[in-house]
Amino acid sequence: MSHAKERQEKICLNCNISLHGRFCHVCGQENTEPKESVWGLIKHFFYDITHFDGKFFSTLKYLAFKPGFLSAEYIRGRRASYLNPIRMYVFTSAFFFIIFFSIYDPSNLVSDSNQSDKKNPDTAANSNAARQAAIAKALEFAHTKEDSAEILEGTAVFTDTIPIDPSDTAKKGWTVKMSTDTGDYKSVAEYDSIQRSLPPDKRHGFLRRVLNRRQIVIRNKYGDDERALMRAWINHFIHQFPKLLFVSLPIFAFILWLLYIRRRKQYYYVNHGIFSIHLYIFSFILLLVSMGITGLVNATGWDWINWLQLPLWLYWLYYLYKAMRVFYQQGRTKTVVKFLLLNVLATTVILFLFLVFFLVTVFQI
Repeated sequence: MSHAKERQEKICLNCNISLHGRFCHVCGQENTEPKESVWGLIKHFFYDITHFDGKFFSTLKYLAFKPGFLSAEYIRGRRASYLNPIRMYVFTSAFFFIIFFSIYDPSNLVSDSNQSDKKNPDTAANSNAARQAAIAKALEFAHTKEDSAEILEGTAVFTDTIPIDPSDTAKKGWTVKMSTDTGDYKSVAEYDSIQRSLPPDKRHGFLRRVLNRRQIVIRNKYGDDERALMRAWINHFIHQFPKLLFVSLPIFAFILWLLYIRRRKQYYYVNHGIFSIHLYIFSFILLLVSMGITGLVNATGWDWINWLQLPLWLYWLYYLYKAMRVFYQQGRTKTVVKFLLLNVLATTVILFLFLVFFLVTVFQI
């Protein structure tokens, strides 16, 4: 409710309905004077801000220290006193990922070999020379073309960094040519053209064609710079985290629905969804605290502060168990069993989603 002066006329300015009180019972608009001063506008602005903050922090208090309470209140219909769980999820997740992406640089996860090469310019050359000498030594024991081919096949993992001396191959009477499905194609158009020219039974299958085309694009874009490729891959993958968590949320709620399927008349899927949303919000807050501890360690050098991480995550486990007890109102034994099953199934789903999203980023780099 604002502090603006109430109108004497008991007619809603928005929908023209007769009023019985300060608010319209149809549209909810407050029956205040439409003319507003600058000071009144400023007061209204700060009122809305403090009103939101007050509701947010009171909701946060219950969320952090009374596991399962907000979810239970929601399904009982007591919602006006607390911040809407969806709005709170959007706010906390957005705030978390803004902080996360501002602190952690994905490019730092892959070291730059060029820097080490600048410090030790002879290291890479000496390493390649040593490997080349080892391969040349092994080739001396080859008596036939087949023996040489087997030796090179066994050392194929080094072909990206080891230049084979052409004189060695000339002595044996054959040439070295390492190739893959896409090794001889300069572009996707060339690959597709050659595929169309082949008989139907000689063409690659659909999945193989898709992968080969993507491999050609990646090779043309990054060349032999594997670290640039890995940086781009990891960067795209990390920026998929918000989508990954958003996708995992309804799956997590579905797991809860399965665990409590015998009580499906009492707890609908949406109820499990609200419980999951509150748990995810609490997890975001806990992750922010964990990031704060890590930042404090980096700033002060006090490694002993990292010990605070252990009770933090132990509290998360207790929080999940207690929230299930409060919300679903079951005994300790049943709750412990379902708590363990939930953790196993949820971890499996998260790992699977990580793998799927990691592979999907191949088509985005």
